[in-house]
Amino acid sequence: MADEVIVDALPYIDHGYDDVGVRESAMAMVEEECRRYRPTKNYLDHLPLPTSTPFETPLMINEFERIQNRLPMETLSMKRYELPPPPSGKLSEVSAWQESIENSMAQLEHQWVRSLNLELMLDYGTEAWKSYLEVFTAMQAKAQLQLQQLKKDMQDVNWQRKQAQTQAGEKLRALEAHWVLLVSKNYEIETECVELEKVIKAAREQLEQLTPSSEEHLPQTEHINGHATRADSNGTNSNDVDDAAAGNEDEPTNDA
Repeated sequence: MADEVIVDALPYIDHGYDDVGVRESAMAMVEEECRRYRPTKNYLDHLPLPTSTPFETPLMINEFERIQNRLPMETLSMKRYELPPPPSGKLSEVSAWQESIENSMAQLEHQWVRSLNLELMLDYGTEAWKSYLEVFTAMQAKAQLQLQQLKKDMQDVNWQRKQAQTQAGEKLRALEAHWVLLVSKNYEIETECVELEKVIKAAREQLEQLTPSSEEHLPQTEHINGHATRADSNGTNSNDVDDAAAGNEDEPTNDA
C-alpha cells in the first residue's frame, strides 16, 4: 500500500484548469521544486561505467584511438579511380609498369561492371521498381492498419476512462450531497440542543425562584418542660397529638 499511487485527478469532470492563476500557481510550484533540487555535475557517479569492449571491432578500436589522440581523419583515397603512369624515376622498372597495368585493368573492370548494371537496370529496373513499390505499398497499408488499431485502442481507453470518471463523478456528487444533508441535519440538531439547553436552564431558574428555601420547609421545634416538641404547619403540637393517642388507648372498649 505504501508504493500505491492514487490518482485523484478527474479531468473529464473536474473544472477550473483554465481559470486565471491556475497555470501560474502550477509553474510557481515547479520553480520552487527546481530551486530546492540541487543537481550534481554528474548524477551517474554511483553507477559503473558501461562496458562496450565485447561489441568493438578492430576498425572501431582504431577509430576510438584516433579520436582519443585527436588525430585527423584519413581522407578518402581516389587513387584507384586514377590511371597514373609510373614515376619518372621508375620508368625502367617492370614492377612499376606492372602495377600501372593492374590499376588500369581494375579501372576497366569497374567501368564494365557499371555499364552492365546500367544495362540490367534498363531491362529489369522498371519491373524491379514496380515490385519495390508494391512491397512498399503493402508495408504502408499494414502500417496504416496498425495505426488505425492503435487509434481505436486509444479511443477505447479514453472512452472507458471518461465513462469511469463520469460514474465516479456522479457517485462523488451523490456522496457530497448526502454529506451536506448530514452536516445540515447535525447543525439543526446542535441548534435544537442549544435551544433546549436554554429552555432547561430558564426552567430551572424559574423553578428555583418559585420553590421556597429549605429552611422554610423544616418544622419548628419547641422546648416545653425540657421536652422537644415539633409544631406542624397547622399549629398543632406533636406532643398533644401523642398524648391524645395515648388517652384513647387507656379507655376501655365497650362491647355491644
